[in-house]
Amino acid sequence: MPCYSIDGIVPVVDPTAYVHPTAVLIGDVIVGPHCYIGPCASLRGDFGRIVLHEGANVQDCCVMHGFPGTDTVIERDGHIGHGAVLHGCVVRRNALVGMNAVVMDEAVVGEAAMVAACAFVKTGMQVPPRTLVAGMPARVVRELSEDELRLKAQGTAQYHELARRSLATMREVQPLTAVEPGRRRFSAADVMPPSARHGAQESQP
Repeated sequence: MPCYSIDGIVPVVDPTAYVHPTAVLIGDVIVGPHCYIGPCASLRGDFGRIVLHEGANVQDCCVMHGFPGTDTVIERDGHIGHGAVLHGCVVRRNALVGMNAVVMDEAVVGEAAMVAACAFVKTGMQVPPRTLVAGMPARVVRELSEDELRLKAQGTAQYHELARRSLATMREVQPLTAVEPGRRRFSAADVMPPSARHGAQESQP
């Protein structure tokens, strides 16, 4: 992975975390156990500190940054969707930030809360726990249901599994020139941990 020190401060990545080779880590970045960082993510710890607690995931093309003296933090099992931007904020335990959302400085996304896709969480906003916020600027829409919280937990569990799969099997290769006969597809058994598979089966009508 492209990993750079600055002013003598070197990123830290737990051996059980997976960081895609195209993601960039700079300076004061701390990645905890079982985290997943996707392709083309940029974690710039050149001013403030960037911290990912255990089981957090930061997906493709996300950006994390902050002003000097600040910490940009994703707590345990925080889930950051494709293309989101986090700047000097805190995402509490088990919260979700949707695709292409922006969370600004000194904002706090409460425990098990959800920020809708493309929402703009303005500076200093305090998102209450277990609520959904949406819009530009983001506003509280409603409380989250138990089903929504369960589905979020299942999605995060899939990213825990993806970190393990990627560490074990992802390799750079040359593409094939034609589709091979009987080309295999991924199944639930391939991509979901047993706990998530069980929950998904229970949720089917």
